Amino acid sequence: MKRLVTGAAALAAATLGYAVGIERRHWTLRTAELPVLTDGSRPIRVLHVSDLHMLPGQESKQRWVAELDRLEPDLVVNTGDNLAHPQAVPAVLRALGPLLNRPGVFVFGSNDYYAPKPKNPARYLMPNGRKKRIHGTRLPWRDLRAAFIEHGWQDLTHVRRTLTVSGQHVFTAGVDDPHLHRDRYTDIMGTPDRKAALRLGVTHSPEPRVLDSFAADGYDLVLAGHTHGGQLRVPGIGALVTNCELDRSRARGASRWGADMWLHVSAGLGTSPYAPARFACPPEASLLTLLPREARVSRAQNLARRQAASNVR
Repeated sequence: MKRLVTGAAALAAATLGYAVGIERRHWTLRTAELPVLTDGSRPIRVLHVSDLHMLPGQESKQRWVAELDRLEPDLVVNTGDNLAHPQAVPAVLRALGPLLNRPGVFVFGSNDYYAPKPKNPARYLMPNGRKKRIHGTRLPWRDLRAAFIEHGWQDLTHVRRTLTVSGQHVFTAGVDDPHLHRDRYTDIMGTPDRKAALRLGVTHSPEPRVLDSFAADGYDLVLAGHTHGGQLRVPGIGALVTNCELDRSRARGASRWGADMWLHVSAGLGTSPYAPARFACPPEASLLTLLPREARVSRAQNLARRQAASNVR
């Protein structure tokens, strides 16, 4: 029995060491192809970045994110939670710097507005509805927003905008963070432009009430973050929680939402500084190749297999 207990303790210590010391810095690019464009449209490459949770000294993360510019995306979508420290704005701008010269849109999440705070680890497994919101000090989100806008990125918070991306019209709309109940979908409700090559919705937290609204209005694709992919996943089981009302099977990657809309949830690139661990869920950004809907039959049949095999360092 003593050997069993000792072995279990050693395994737990090794797992924790790997989750904290190795995997949370295993920067990963996830790729997927989604048939969401109007028939006859040219493919559009979208870089989805989320949940940086940046600290000033995280230079490895900053370098890796900056190098994503080499992918030459047609559009960058940032779904929030960029900050984890009051002095992290310059670090976020260093990371995203080259990408800010490309067409981009963004919304913010709770950790753009408020710094993280220490929490009881047991809260991780509590049902979302029983969790009391705990906010830290206010973060300089206005400074970050001003820098994004100065470089040409569009703030989609409760607005609808039409962009020209790769010579094609992309209709976009977004909401403020549903996790904080700041979303006001009524501000953007209504049928999006049917002539656009893509109708894109953006939110930080993928709350089903918001996703249902986007789907009912006729959007093709919604991008979200927030879940961290579960952050700690059990092989063969997946995410244990999503930290929102989204079901665990959709904690990361692409899935269908309703009959006509796709959802893509990024597992994000960071963690709270008070929970700096990832297991079976490396930090990620996603390069999405958007294809015409006419490619649905040939492409969608292979999506699950491509998703499973697409992680690269």
